Amino acid sequence: MNTLATFIPRTVFPTLESLPRSYYLGHHAAGLSKMRTMLSQIDLIIECRDYRIPLTSRNPLFEESLAGRERVVVYTKRDLGGNGEDAVKRHTTIRHWQSPTKTIFSSHRSQKDLRQILTHIKTSSAACGALTGSHLMIVGMPNVGKSSLLNALRREGVGKGKAAHTGAQPGVTRKIGTGVKIVEADETTGAGGVYLLDTPGVFMPYVPDAEAMLKLALCGSVKDTIVPPFNLADYLLFHVNLHDPGVYGEYCPPTNDAAELLEAMARKTGRLQKGGTPDLEATALWMIQRWRNGHLGTFLLDDVSPESIERYTSGEGSQNSSISQARKAGKEAARARQRARRSGTAAE
Repeated sequence: MNTLATFIPRTVFPTLESLPRSYYLGHHAAGLSKMRTMLSQIDLIIECRDYRIPLTSRNPLFEESLAGRERVVVYTKRDLGGNGEDAVKRHTTIRHWQSPTKTIFSSHRSQKDLRQILTHIKTSSAACGALTGSHLMIVGMPNVGKSSLLNALRREGVGKGKAAHTGAQPGVTRKIGTGVKIVEADETTGAGGVYLLDTPGVFMPYVPDAEAMLKLALCGSVKDTIVPPFNLADYLLFHVNLHDPGVYGEYCPPTNDAAELLEAMARKTGRLQKGGTPDLEATALWMIQRWRNGHLGTFLLDDVSPESIERYTSGEGSQNSSISQARKAGKEAARARQRARRSGTAAE
């Protein structure tokens, strides 16, 4: 019997209310505050979002804190979200949602995508007419690909190597860097060069939806220790089964049981503890990384349709409460720092 043909995947994933709902760290708040103070020097903001979660990776803090500057939204990691007619429809839907903000879908490995972004940057820079050059800022949630995009734009724009450190886990960039040249000055027009500032990723202060936290964790916006790897692997299996359960056929037949799949993967790849017991946590992390690299199917975790965007937009009251919680968290952190300083003085 063809188990693939008879397999029925889960259509609903259970709500995990016990999940942490925040990853808003001290350097996130400090970075956002610094961005705000530098805004008067910035001509264009490049906001990066993860193409696999185009709705969930939007951080409303940026729109509130960095308002008043021209902005372009770049959906990174386009190559990990699948292609075809569905992708064309998604792009149209997302562009309509973001209008009138310019929206670009990009893989930093695609010269065509990078040139499209650079063309927009040059057009924006020329409109500013600054002889001393234009200054841009790249922002986004943790690990959405800001530093990778900066390096790719630098490589394509001026033919130079890496200027920003990148990594598989969030938090590699913790401070705002100095401007990196991505476009040379144009002697013909007299336009100055274009410089891009890298910034630390900023998480939202509170994630009202538990499933949204799973999506953000699965895409690497929080460290892999924050959400239990087994829960992430189970959620990933849920999505893989909805798209193509055959992609893990070398390990076991289609299954809705994450433990069964992880045990089979552990035995096949040799991820065993003493006594030959499968190391399910290490295998879960390996499985998640395989998907992040495009080896367990390329698809979106967000439903992108006019109806889903309408639901997302109508739920922005919870996003506003998230911003209120950000202010509260920031004030509490400032008070904690003051108490620490006072106690340090007293100790002296």
